[in-house]
Amino acid sequence: MGKKLIISNNIRKLRFFANEMTQLELAEKAGISRQTIIALEAGKYTPSLEMAFRIADVFDVPIGEVFECKSAEGKK
Repeated sequence: MGKKLIISNNIRKLRFFANEMTQLELAEKAGISRQTIIALEAGKYTPSLEMAFRIADVFDVPIGEVFECKSAEGKK
């Protein structure tokens, strides 16, 4: 088995810079629930690849600007 990966995100910051978009607005635009956005921002949920791309598409940024992946050892 490979190294444990830690996925973090910049969703809260991106919402702030998108005219303070609400969690509900993002959820509706991405086609997911507000509860999912809350869990993502809290780092309690890892999105599917499709969901990650949909969120990046809402902000019109590359997926790497929304999500970042590091190994548990701290290396990218």
